Amino acid sequence: MKQEVKKTITPQREWFLKGEQYAKAINEMVAFGNEHGWDKWEGEEAEDKRDHLGELVFEALKQANLEDTVDAFRADFPPAYTPLIPFLETKSQYIGDLVAIDAHTVAFLAGTSFERRTAYLVSGTSVRPLDEQIKGLGKSMQNNVMAIAYADKIVTQQGWSGPILAEFPLGDLTQIGISKLIPFNDGKRVLFLSMEGIYLLEEQKQKLIHPLYTEEERKEAQKEGYELSIDMENATLSHDNTYIVVGDQGRDHRILTANGEEVGSVGPQSSYPHFCLFSKDDSQLITNSCHFYNGITIGVDGTKLDGMRVEAYEDSEDFVYMDENMRVYQGVALEDYYVLGDAYGYIRAINQAGEEVWQHFLGGTISGIAVSEDETTLWVGTYSGTLHKLVLGKGIRDTHTIGTSDLYEEFRLLVWKEEPQVWRW
Repeated sequence: MKQEVKKTITPQREWFLKGEQYAKAINEMVAFGNEHGWDKWEGEEAEDKRDHLGELVFEALKQANLEDTVDAFRADFPPAYTPLIPFLETKSQYIGDLVAIDAHTVAFLAGTSFERRTAYLVSGTSVRPLDEQIKGLGKSMQNNVMAIAYADKIVTQQGWSGPILAEFPLGDLTQIGISKLIPFNDGKRVLFLSMEGIYLLEEQKQKLIHPLYTEEERKEAQKEGYELSIDMENATLSHDNTYIVVGDQGRDHRILTANGEEVGSVGPQSSYPHFCLFSKDDSQLITNSCHFYNGITIGVDGTKLDGMRVEAYEDSEDFVYMDENMRVYQGVALEDYYVLGDAYGYIRAINQAGEEVWQHFLGGTISGIAVSEDETTLWVGTYSGTLHKLVLGKGIRDTHTIGTSDLYEEFRLLVWKEEPQVWRW
């Protein structure tokens, strides 16, 4: 009798084939839902069945980094998110405060505002830590002005290594964790976001512009012995710096002048105000409000902000629905559309009419997005401890890409806790 020969599949082949099948199934499901509606979908939910290979592949990735064979490794083991989830509980961390210096260079922070933070500079494929005193990074909407927060001051400069434009002593703000920094286009003022409030900084002046606490609120806090604070603090500047928009979990988005005086407001259409951004030409302002991991984004006319009053939870001709699903964490405005990052690890391009241009899955809640000045490169950070370099318009790199975009991922970095170095994939 002829003996049956058992065929075995190598871990590399299993990783590749199952990853390809998973991406294909997801992409087919999304294409069907977009064309026919999700209520018509009757197929099975796609499932990534490579959990058992995660540790083996991660160890092989580290070896490839040490041997400088990452490109060959990636061809055999295209990156994936789901099989590495077991590592994330102890190793993942916030990657954000991204500052795009050029198409091949970015600075960022690892660690949230209430943690010990490490600043890094990525140039090409090299990664190096920066001054350990850096605790905040930001970039202006125009003119390439950088803001760098150190232990006791914020410095604005023209370009990443250009001349200093202004210095802002932090004073009473020294011990406050910085959620976000946005320098003005001339570098003479800075928007300073924190859980303690949103401040407008000048070289010798600090002005709390949000929230505006009442005397009763202050007395109550003093009487009860607690510190006044906010959650989900968010803000943006118009690209021409005419307007500031601020918001937090418990208050409508407020439209302010460049000096911090309120001229309008936009109420949430979901539960809690969470994000805001102007289009690149300032003709539209979008605001997002969330409920758990979902949310609603609306757009209002950026030329009619003075006196604007959009009521919460009421349909109005004063706004258009941009998206009715995403809890938006981060976003950036390009010439033709916004790129918004959500709680589920997707980035989506949405135009000013509220039409989705493309979507792309990375995994992990999106914590930072920056675009190079020439709009060729997107840098995206996640709470899973990853930084992605994505090239726009180059074409999909491999059959493992989940999404409808033409984004080409040059590499991703695993900036994980308790690891001896940053690992490139």
